[in-house]
Amino acid sequence: MNDSPNRAADPDEQVRDLADIPAVEVITRCAVMLMSAAAENLGLSDPDPDTSARRDLDEARRLITALAGLVTASGEYLGIHADPLRDGLASLQAAFRETSAFPDPMGQGPGERFTGLFG
Repeated sequence: MNDSPNRAADPDEQVRDLADIPAVEVITRCAVMLMSAAAENLGLSDPDPDTSARRDLDEARRLITALAGLVTASGEYLGIHADPLRDGLASLQAAFRETSAFPDPMGQGPGERFTGLFG
């Protein structure tokens, strides 16, 4: 006999569970997923990012821009999570700039229209 509940069997239970998660946690989880995916697309998870087969700067740009929009739009709700997310975003923006063979003009890098320049 399996004593563990089958959460997938009851859609109402899933909705209640999701509704019980505080908004700041949902936003933070989304931001962390965007950060992780952007780092992967910059090749940062490989021993040598410069030769990473995973590097895809177009995808990284999209993810960093989405992250910048999320962090900027929700900053007032993030509390203690805001500064670490902003720092992570700034690190990804800097890594993107360093990785690019032809860096974007200042202020036109991924997400910079939302965040301004990080330095």
